[in-house]
Amino acid sequence: MKTRVAIIGAGPSGCAQMRAFAAIEQKSIPIPEIVCFEKQDNWGGLWNYTWETGVDRFGEPVHGSMYRYLWSNGPKECLEFADYSFEEHFGKQIPSYPPREVLFDYIQGRVEKAGVKKWIKFQCPVKSVVFHNETNKFHLKYRNLKKDNEYIEEFDYVVVASGHYSFPNYPTFPGMNKFNGRILHAHDFRDALEFKDKDILIVGSSYSAEDIGSQCYKYGAKSITSCYRTKPMGFNFPNNWEEKPMLDKVELNIAYFKDGTTKKIDAIILCTGYKHHFPFMAENLQLKTKNRLWPNHLYKGIFWFENPKLIYLGMQDQYYTFNMFDAQAWLARNFILGKFSLPSLQEQQIENNIWIDREEKLETAHDGVLFQGDYVKELISLTDYPKLDIDKVNANFFLWKKHKHENIITFRDQIYCSALTGNFSTYHHTSWLETKDDSLESFLSIEKGKV
Repeated sequence: MKTRVAIIGAGPSGCAQMRAFAAIEQKSIPIPEIVCFEKQDNWGGLWNYTWETGVDRFGEPVHGSMYRYLWSNGPKECLEFADYSFEEHFGKQIPSYPPREVLFDYIQGRVEKAGVKKWIKFQCPVKSVVFHNETNKFHLKYRNLKKDNEYIEEFDYVVVASGHYSFPNYPTFPGMNKFNGRILHAHDFRDALEFKDKDILIVGSSYSAEDIGSQCYKYGAKSITSCYRTKPMGFNFPNNWEEKPMLDKVELNIAYFKDGTTKKIDAIILCTGYKHHFPFMAENLQLKTKNRLWPNHLYKGIFWFENPKLIYLGMQDQYYTFNMFDAQAWLARNFILGKFSLPSLQEQQIENNIWIDREEKLETAHDGVLFQGDYVKELISLTDYPKLDIDKVNANFFLWKKHKHENIITFRDQIYCSALTGNFSTYHHTSWLETKDDSLESFLSIEKGKV
């Protein structure tokens, strides 16, 4: 019987795994039967925007955390697929910070070219995955939402590629139940125009806090106050954006902070991160980790210690994204095809501990970029994934960090050099702050020159 591989999720990680199999099939090498289960009605994962929040029309938790007007918060030159450049996809160089619709088009273009859509069961969320030692196979239960029926299928391998930005981490503060305004998690944020002319409080100090705060500023929030638990973001903020220590309590529409100051607010947006949460996996197969650069219990960052036929993709805290998912997927593919062998469990754990020890000694974002860059280098060295100059990508990350700290509002107006083509991107025809039309058509229109 032909080997069967289940891929859970058709976002960037799941698409990377399908692309990896398609790439080797093009070399006339036989591949297993691939079945990808996607709960949404289209591929793209978080890049597939929906207005829905809470639960969808089928009663399923809404997966997406995407919002209108989102632009990439890192240079496209840092996430470029090594086998498919932006220049190849669009037929020209484009600006370094594309909006959501442009990035979705790029992700979709590669997998469309690879012809993998036939492997995907859309609107089919996975409900449970159990491994049976007697048969050495996984039993996967899924629901076909359109037919409103559940089915069970057997698989030899399971690749979990469902991401870890869908289950919000909710803090609570005294007085929230009586707050005279709107409280939402970043997962449910959809449109910054909702907060025009309002005094906004953002709880948190990571990527979503800086980006949602910037969105609210761009679309006319009266004021933005962000509060932090450990350290401030420390950016060069506009005059109506201030940082404070963590929120202590809320009384009606007044926020009280740990430093004793107060602020009248109209809305609270919780930019407090997400949980690695896989309720569909049997308890003994669930990855349980905080958001970190090296999640424990995974050899090479992907193979489940007790049963490497279970593979988790993209579970790291991320500087690298699309190309790291690719590098992971290529190695997973090689293992499934018998082209990569794993050492003993003891040897796996020793190597794993070396990475953990190194991670725990990281002090700066610069160190984190180098750490993850070295990880991606190692993965690429083990497969035939196309050459990618990680040192050049790292250099773009360092430049990105510099530009953000110079000005959190204008950093998206910068340009970078592609590690694949050696070409610099073009300047966008309008500054990010002044661009209100973020459609693909507008973004790709002829540039008028440097901003």
